Amino acid sequence: MKLPAKIKCYQLIYEMEMMEHIVIHSLQVCRVALLLVSHLNAIGKNLNRELVQASALLHDITKTRSFKTMENHARTGAQFLSDRGYPEVGHIVRQHVVLDEYFASEELTEAEIVNYADKRVLHDQVVSLKERKDYILEKYGKKPERRRQIYLLWEKTEELENRLFRCLPIAPGNLHRLIESNDSLADFSTFRKVYIQKG
Repeated sequence: MKLPAKIKCYQLIYEMEMMEHIVIHSLQVCRVALLLVSHLNAIGKNLNRELVQASALLHDITKTRSFKTMENHARTGAQFLSDRGYPEVGHIVRQHVVLDEYFASEELTEAEIVNYADKRVLHDQVVSLKERKDYILEKYGKKPERRRQIYLLWEKTEELENRLFRCLPIAPGNLHRLIESNDSLADFSTFRKVYIQKG
């Protein structure tokens, strides 16, 4: 499996001219996802940390472009990454909004980790599922059918949260205390120094 290192992820983000707030969001999603992986692997799970890191950093790789094109950024992000030789990362990026299959296996998957981490980050803040749902409903739930879809998706996400935390020594409500938003801003500062100031 070929995986992009963190520096390569930053290069791809720079190449795609991602908006600053989307980069910061992606950095924070990555922090949440890696925290979960650390806790889960400590109790004997076998999650690929590098795969989760790359997928979390790159999950919104085509989102900036999608504001103009109206493309499905989960699908086009997956294609973008597959075309660059990272099909496994693309497979997870395609599922960061909606998983292909919920709870198909007893074992937790990297796709579930990235999907859940994204649902817990609003801009650069770690928030509850309810806060994130309320934001999504306000922003994207204008039509009744779309609202129904969001409610159904959130039911599955709440089940996923229970599945993730059932075996962990931390509670979902404590996640934000373990992740400082300053840290994602520090990561972004490093990103800026390396890439954005080049131009």
